Amino acid sequence: MSRRMQMVLYGLLAVFLVLPLGYVLFRSPSSQAPTRPTELSAKQRLVAQDVKRTDELCRIQCAADFRSTASALSTRGTAGGQAEQELARLQQLYPHMDRLIWTKRGEQLGAGVRVGSLPPAAEQAAAPLLAKAKAEAERGKEYQSASFGQGSERYFVLGVPAANGAAALVGVIHQDILHQVTGHQEVNLRTVPYPVGKNWKVESVDANTRTQKPVTHPEDNGTTSHYHRNEVVVKFKQPPTEEQLKSIQRDIRSEAPRKLGYTYVFTSATMEAEALKSYFMKWNIEYAEPHFLYLTNERSAAPAPDQVPAGNAGNGPVPVNDALYEKYQWNLPIIETDLGWEVGTGSTDVPVGIVDTGVDLDHPDLQGRLLSGVNLVDKSAPPRDDVGHGTHVAGVIAALTNNGQGVAGMTWSNPILPVKVLDSSGAGSTYAVAQGIIWATDHGAKVINLSLGNYADAEFLHDAVRYAYDHDVVLVAASGNDNTEQPGYPAAYPEVFAVAATDADKQKASFSNYGDYIDVAAPGVSIASTYPGNRYAALSGTSMASPHVAALAALVRSVNPLLKNTEVMEIMRSSAQDIGTPGRDASFGYGQIDVARALQQARESRQAVANWPEWLQRDLARIEASYR
Repeated sequence: MSRRMQMVLYGLLAVFLVLPLGYVLFRSPSSQAPTRPTELSAKQRLVAQDVKRTDELCRIQCAADFRSTASALSTRGTAGGQAEQELARLQQLYPHMDRLIWTKRGEQLGAGVRVGSLPPAAEQAAAPLLAKAKAEAERGKEYQSASFGQGSERYFVLGVPAANGAAALVGVIHQDILHQVTGHQEVNLRTVPYPVGKNWKVESVDANTRTQKPVTHPEDNGTTSHYHRNEVVVKFKQPPTEEQLKSIQRDIRSEAPRKLGYTYVFTSATMEAEALKSYFMKWNIEYAEPHFLYLTNERSAAPAPDQVPAGNAGNGPVPVNDALYEKYQWNLPIIETDLGWEVGTGSTDVPVGIVDTGVDLDHPDLQGRLLSGVNLVDKSAPPRDDVGHGTHVAGVIAALTNNGQGVAGMTWSNPILPVKVLDSSGAGSTYAVAQGIIWATDHGAKVINLSLGNYADAEFLHDAVRYAYDHDVVLVAASGNDNTEQPGYPAAYPEVFAVAATDADKQKASFSNYGDYIDVAAPGVSIASTYPGNRYAALSGTSMASPHVAALAALVRSVNPLLKNTEVMEIMRSSAQDIGTPGRDASFGYGQIDVARALQQARESRQAVANWPEWLQRDLARIEASYR
């Protein structure tokens, strides 16, 4: 079939499958950025609030695991070391359960079956609380102590009675997750001028003028872009010869450059970025630009208790039994996810690439959903998450649903392709991010989530985005968390679907960036999801809003695999719930996503194709196959 005929068929497809969108003027955002001290103080309060919510998630899940283990032990009996084996199995799954004791009614606590150990100070502090937990359990009551310790050495004591009342399971839970969330979120919230990691020598420029700008206050991050001090990205019009490369390396005192397509990253031992840019002007190049850094777009925040819709979760047509769903996952019912599941729950044929910090490859709530990914930070290692951000994003999209534990993911079948491009500080280079986008595209991703960003319009990254877009990938990105109208990239590229964040009242999240490039909004405040170490955390940010939209794109493509990336994006826009100022606006774009409406539109467009003549359907199928 000729290329012209293919284009005619795609034109017909667009007419029949996509609802047209009217032109709407952009409007100014409803709220302006607060003053500097207020914003920083609010960030610090939000860190504390989100840590509190994470503490609640930890306690709920640990109590559920204790109950199931106590039930198993009381049913099977404890002969032949079975109790010790069962406790060891539980501790292997959840290493933060530092001390576990199976104790019979009436016996001394020290005589029970125990596994694990504690530091001496924690052992001393825990002893009276363990005794109280045993006493409460023998009265038939569950017990949870207040947290004790400080920093990374925080703990609480938990006790649950066996159903038959003859024994109890008590233990000490290590809450180092609270310390981790605090540290990560202080970085992600930009409560330091720049989250400098050990791998980076960082300078900053104004995002608009590219002039040098010292960053002395956290709020300066909202209008600056950070880059490697001694590196530059160069795209040649024609590939340089080996002799030319050697000449360049001698001139700038560089090791062999990293290469991606026609683009090279040069690191100089003696020259800084501005001097390097000037040097390359004499070569036949398309551009020479700083090598920018990209950060996670995650922000710690938690809604007030009255913001979480009481009794709203789980009342849709598709009931969900995940332990944390009903109380904490307000974000799924508010976008009609449970209604959408009646139309479709996903497909294994539509992988979602997560270009991020990696994913916890052993998390029980993600088992069976992870494909073999890649670690572009350390190519000799698997894409294991050493930050928590990528694991949290993955859980929003693909946590196992209706497995009775943890959280529910939006998709029930779509596999995750983990691509680690950000290091343990949550930062990564333009080169790594661009390489990750291309790798995910070449390895079958139909949707790519980018919960990361900077304020630099880097041509190098844009080239990678165009590559994925031209290969029919739906790219979804977080807009950023500085409550600014400054366009953030990659979200602001025209090929990328940009996502802002909303709260439980369908209001703009206070931290969410805004502007005329925003496509839609999605929940991004206190989102409960998976976290490394087989745990769960509540995090906030446009980083958490973006995977809701990536999951929706995957569901749309699962319901109708014939849709092109542009048609998927059009469906998500046209089906969104119009919130805020009527029509498209800078805070919400076309509105908050509506899973049920989007999937219904995708299904109707598929049914329209079913009514086409058989020969046209065959030709369309061949065209689709040629684009895969």
